[in-house]
Amino acid sequence: MATPSVSLIRATSYERQQLEQSVTEVLAPLGGMGAFVKAGQRVLLKPNLLTGSKPTKECVTRIELVAAIARQVIAAGGKPFLGDSPAFGSAKGVAEANGYGPLLEELEIPVVEFRGKRYDTDSENFTNLRLSKEAMEADVVINIPKVKSHMQLTMTLGAKNLFGCVPGKMKAWWHMEAGKDRDRFGEMLVETARAINPDLTIIDGIIAHEGNGPSSGEPRELGVLGASADVFALDRAMLDILQVDPVMVPTVAVSQRLGLCSDLDAIDFVSLHPEALCIEDWLLPSNLMPIDFGAPRVLKSTFKHLYIRFIKEPMKVYAK
Repeated sequence: MATPSVSLIRATSYERQQLEQSVTEVLAPLGGMGAFVKAGQRVLLKPNLLTGSKPTKECVTRIELVAAIARQVIAAGGKPFLGDSPAFGSAKGVAEANGYGPLLEELEIPVVEFRGKRYDTDSENFTNLRLSKEAMEADVVINIPKVKSHMQLTMTLGAKNLFGCVPGKMKAWWHMEAGKDRDRFGEMLVETARAINPDLTIIDGIIAHEGNGPSSGEPRELGVLGASADVFALDRAMLDILQVDPVMVPTVAVSQRLGLCSDLDAIDFVSLHPEALCIEDWLLPSNLMPIDFGAPRVLKSTFKHLYIRFIKEPMKVYAK
């Protein structure tokens, strides 16, 4: 496996000029945006658009960062578009609720609503996954997650953010199907990330979200911007900054078990090393919730029925 490169820098401001300098700085050791985007390519920008109801809680990727990245994509000749599959509401509605409207209009960036299609995978336990057609067919995928604590998975970082490339109804099904099995759910997330295979991940840790995330925690000034072509290596590096044990985070633990994620000594840190950015008091969730939210049996049964009737069975017919 090739040595993954991770770029980590200190970044403390969302002010336009400073942030654009920070994005340039974090990408420079990786070859700049031109190393990832060529003229004419369609580039999916995949932020974390969890919800439109808590814009002051810092639980979505900041619009300022998405704007800075979009401008660099355009400068490289790419054609950016925005996409996600929020838990509630449409991608466009949640984006506008978080102030994305002016940017989208200014830069003429379309928002796409993800549609599902089944894709084969190399996984032994998940031979195929229903994923966003728009993400799988984009020329370039730029993953733009937010650093957050998470009440089901301990932390949500780059790999977990790609769960947003799973169409909405399937996300609900996976929560029910995995039940209380965090490792199985984590493996599904890792296989989803591996299938999407983002070309670049830029993680928003300038102001993060700690405590009872992904939405009920509190903002935390972290002052970090990170980037890598290897989403698993970047996630591993972020855990070291936060001093969180990788064993506690299913997506990282599974990626290491599958040989997809190197330990720190096998990562090439082309800017700052995580130890230069470490904090000692990152707040994790007060309690971990079951993957299925503790849903009653009747609700699980209903989701299973809907999955078989509207998702699984039609695929069998199509396959014939």
